[in-house]
Amino acid sequence: MRWDPATPAEVSRLFAGTPWLLAGGYAVELAVGRAFRPHGDIDVLLLRRDQLAAQRALAGWEWWAADPPGTLRPWLADEQLPLDVHDIWCRPSPDASWRIQVMLDESDGPDWVSRRNPALRRPVESLRHTGPDAIPYLAPEVQLFSKAASPRPKDQQDFDHLLPVLTPGQRTWLRAAITDTYGDHPWTARL
Repeated sequence: MRWDPATPAEVSRLFAGTPWLLAGGYAVELAVGRAFRPHGDIDVLLLRRDQLAAQRALAGWEWWAADPPGTLRPWLADEQLPLDVHDIWCRPSPDASWRIQVMLDESDGPDWVSRRNPALRRPVESLRHTGPDAIPYLAPEVQLFSKAASPRPKDQQDFDHLLPVLTPGQRTWLRAAITDTYGDHPWTARL
C-alpha cells in the first residue's frame, strides 16, 4: 500500500470550508515551527459528527474505512461509520497512491471527548491552533496525548521536539491526561 501524501497546503485547499484540523507529525511540526522528520502520510482530523464532510471535500475520490482489526473496506457514500472505525484512507483513483488519512474523533455537544478516556473532555474550539498560511492544526498537547498511547520512535522524536515549546498550561494538561489515562508513563517525568 503505497503512500504519496498530500501536502498541508493541498489539504487546506481540499478541505476549505470544512471543520478540519491537521493532525499527526505535520501538526507537531507546525507547532514547533519547522520540519524535522520525513512523513509517510498526512493526517486530517474531523469530529465523527462531521465525517461526511470528508466525502464532500474529496468528491470523486475513493474512501476506504479502516475497519478493525486492520482491514480496509470501501466507505459508501453517506454511510455513517460505526464508533470502532477511526481512520479513513483516501486516494483520487483506484490506481493512485493513498494521499490523505482522515481520523475521526469523538465529541459531545461543544466538547471534544477522548476515545481513550471518555472522562477527558475539553471545548472543541480549544483544539484549534493556526499555523502559517492559516492552516489549522490540532493542539500540540492533545496530539502528544494521542501519541503517548503507544509511542513509536517517531512519536518520541515528536515529543522531544515539541516539549520545549509547550506552555506550562499545556504541560500540566498533558501530564494529567497521560497519568489519568495511561498510568505510569516515561513522558510524565519530563513534563
